[in-house]
Amino acid sequence: MLVLWEHPLSPYVQKIKIALREKGVAFETRMPEGIGAGAGGGAFAAASPLMEVPALEDDGFALFESAVMLEYIEDKWPEPPLIPADPRAAAEARMIARVVDGQYEAVNWGVSEIKHFRRAEGAQADALLAEAARQTRALNAWLARRLRGPWFGGAAFGLADLSVAPYVASAAADGRAPEGALAAWLARVVARDSVAKTLEEARAAMAGFEMAHLAIRSGLFKRQYRDHRLEWMMRSGGADIVLAGMQAGNVRFSTELS
Repeated sequence: MLVLWEHPLSPYVQKIKIALREKGVAFETRMPEGIGAGAGGGAFAAASPLMEVPALEDDGFALFESAVMLEYIEDKWPEPPLIPADPRAAAEARMIARVVDGQYEAVNWGVSEIKHFRRAEGAQADALLAEAARQTRALNAWLARRLRGPWFGGAAFGLADLSVAPYVASAAADGRAPEGALAAWLARVVARDSVAKTLEEARAAMAGFEMAHLAIRSGLFKRQYRDHRLEWMMRSGGADIVLAGMQAGNVRFSTELS
């Protein structure tokens, strides 16, 4: 049995779901207890020592880190292929995936910190959101230049498409929609069954999210300021937000391995 440890709102989880659905691979989802506070244990901790989703268990073999999981899925279930056979095309797909995981995710995460978790208000919130909008436009332009046809790899949907889809769809839903060729690509990608089902699960998980800021203030929920997210907040004008969160005890960092 294939088990995917998840949270439906995680774009890293969404990529894995899309890949498995494209390949017709059945899987069971589980959500770790205490994930929002960085807590947890048992089977999830064994599968993901970093205490992050996604994690994948395949008949006793556990993997973490979404990029590694995508490579494993491609190796074990090669049809239909999601990584191009041509080495240059495959390298480009991996580069695109790396960029959106590191940069687009940070922008979307930062916007959520402001809009949903209310880390800033007034002029500071306006400035951070304006910076996020500028960065989104730049990332969308960069992505649009890398479209090779209906999909990033040309005629076939693949790794780059499933990697980009969660981020651009999330930004569009938030009012930072792409234009031109990337907008047309987004319309195509959200119409695919694998993507549509995954995004619908994410939308369902948003129920009650308008109260998320209360969980932050109470300390029950701690947002993870890992690498690229911390960098985004620091360089975009939110250094004081990070320090205030550390003082209040409602931010956390990556789990140390032992």
